Amino acid sequence: MPRLGLIAGNGRFPLLLTEAAQREGVEIVAVAHTGETPEEIVTLVPTVTWVRVGELGKIIDTFHQAGVTQAVMAGGISKAGAFAHFQPDARGMAFISTLSSLKDDVILRGVARELESEGIAVVDSTQLLSALVPGEGPLTTTEPDAQQWDDIRLGFTVAKEIGRWDIGQSVIVKRGTVLAVEGVEGTNAAIRRGGTLGGAGTVIVKVSKPQQDLRFDVPTIGPDTVAVMQEVQAAVLAIEAHTTLVLERTTVVQRANAAGLRVVALVAPA
Repeated sequence: MPRLGLIAGNGRFPLLLTEAAQREGVEIVAVAHTGETPEEIVTLVPTVTWVRVGELGKIIDTFHQAGVTQAVMAGGISKAGAFAHFQPDARGMAFISTLSSLKDDVILRGVARELESEGIAVVDSTQLLSALVPGEGPLTTTEPDAQQWDDIRLGFTVAKEIGRWDIGQSVIVKRGTVLAVEGVEGTNAAIRRGGTLGGAGTVIVKVSKPQQDLRFDVPTIGPDTVAVMQEVQAAVLAIEAHTTLVLERTTVVQRANAAGLRVVALVAPA
């Protein structure tokens, strides 16, 4: 693989990707977002270029100067962070003026097109982390019961529908009742909201949106997800197989088993 450009957002995803690249002998050229990307990235990559949200020209110039022809996007940009750190350069302003909307999918696809127009191909962000994207089956030792499977199937259908409208990726269900759907607040806040309404025993379902481009927008869970589930005494987490990134998978499974939680990956129901 040639030198790989990394457009790093928030969370541990960009750090894990960098570590995996190093194990494979892949050199990373990193562009990190001020106020979003963990500062820890500077300990993993020799040179990090920091940008503010919207500095598209600076990103492209950085990659051109480093001879980068392939890049990945890893980690998101929070809605609050996007407003707080929004400082587009001339290329960014010109790009924004062409967008039909400011939905995540529209922005990400547009950025990919801009990079590709400059000879920088955007590649699958999980290509170095395939072991963290589970196939179909249970991740924990205990599987959902019949009622929970009914809730999972309902949640999966609803989550795909809200995803079609680019609303969110997660749904919280209990005994056939949808308690919460994820909005701009993110998965963990939606779990708290649904858990507060439903009490102990809720079921969380997280899927990819039907139109989601998994090169740069991957549904993700991690130890924090398990911690929030414990906080509200949720019972089950169902994720979509082959499309969901499980950060620190060993830790997630160990903590879920210890707490008696049930975590399962499934494919889209026929």
